[in-house]
Amino acid sequence: MKKTGIMICGHGSRSKVAGEEFGLLAKGLKARYPHIPVEYGFLEYSSPNIHMGLDDMVAQGVEEIYAVPGMLFAATHVKNDIPSVLTTYQQKHDGLTIHYGRELGLHPLMIKAFEARILEAMDMPEAPSPGDLYDTMLVVVGRGTSDTLANAEAAKLTRIVAEDLGFGWAETVYSGVTFPSVGRGLEMALKLGYKKVVVAPYFLFSGRLITRIHNYIDHVAEQNPDVKFMTAHYLSDQAHVLDTFMARIEECAAGEITDNHDLMKSFHERLAKGEVDIHHHHAEFQPEGAEGHSHSHDHGHSHSHGEHTHTHDGHSHTHGDHSHSHGHSHSHDAPADKNKSAGSAEEHTKAHGHSHGVYKHVAHPHGPRTMIDDNLCHCFMSQLPEAVIEEERKLRAERGIKPVRGEAPH
Repeated sequence: MKKTGIMICGHGSRSKVAGEEFGLLAKGLKARYPHIPVEYGFLEYSSPNIHMGLDDMVAQGVEEIYAVPGMLFAATHVKNDIPSVLTTYQQKHDGLTIHYGRELGLHPLMIKAFEARILEAMDMPEAPSPGDLYDTMLVVVGRGTSDTLANAEAAKLTRIVAEDLGFGWAETVYSGVTFPSVGRGLEMALKLGYKKVVVAPYFLFSGRLITRIHNYIDHVAEQNPDVKFMTAHYLSDQAHVLDTFMARIEECAAGEITDNHDLMKSFHERLAKGEVDIHHHHAEFQPEGAEGHSHSHDHGHSHSHGEHTHTHDGHSHTHGDHSHSHGHSHSHDAPADKNKSAGSAEEHTKAHGHSHGVYKHVAHPHGPRTMIDDNLCHCFMSQLPEAVIEEERKLRAERGIKPVRGEAPH
């Protein structure tokens, strides 16, 4: 059996602190793999370089190496530079096999690690409830690169965290070669008027870029004394980060690196786990004269499409002559119960044949509530608390916005 080893490939920095912190991360991984050689090396600036780390493992008799990039996103270094070094090294060492894993990326554990840093910056011991941070803006600082897809991943991260934690607004700025830059991006973001701003660098370690980011924040804060700035710590070697490295190492060793893009396979796997149910889409188009299509459901209503007659919990529809008989009625303009939402999502799913699912930020000041009485989908309307509906209608009336009485979407 071949002796295996783990190689963590970093970028390197002119900052001595950054190199030391990367070494601490490698030390943490060694503790996780006490019986396997774990080494690290850098592409540039810092010591040891990747070749030196590989030499150490070969000297220990390692014949099979699992190498993973110690970087957040896949740009030029991850896609080209590190594979070039590893390929060249393997070609010079007969009998040595090097497997290459993938970057940390937007693994769920990395998102948890980032959100933990953001909560720490706000002195919050746990995730806030919807609405708690609607008056606060999040600014995520990405590394920035010439690789468009890597930049897009930083923007994607911003959106995920903004929805998870419920910020009022979120922007992405970059410290590298792309736009908007940190200083300029912060200046533009502040024009939105938020008086509480969390700036969160999505970086693994300290270094000159972190120092420069802090200098930009200090400068903008000095120019805006009425704004409270909260700066999150970089990720470092916290437990979630180490766990992500382990996940990337394990998938590299298993040879299963690609994500599952087989949507049917994914659905059946989730179905088997009970995470989803078979969904019959009640709004499905039925051609005229369709016969023999009937089905029933556990929630107390049935459909007989052969007769074009529907019976729903005390009301019936006969589509042959376009007549309708109802045992109850409801209106989106005047919800019946002012202490509850405008109607339960379940009721509207039955009535309209579809559901968008419950959205925890449905009452966000810049979300669906701004479309009340403007053809807002019934499924979202049903989730809005009555107090929110009344407040939004009052605001619209004050602005002279007349309600749209047309057919709501779906």
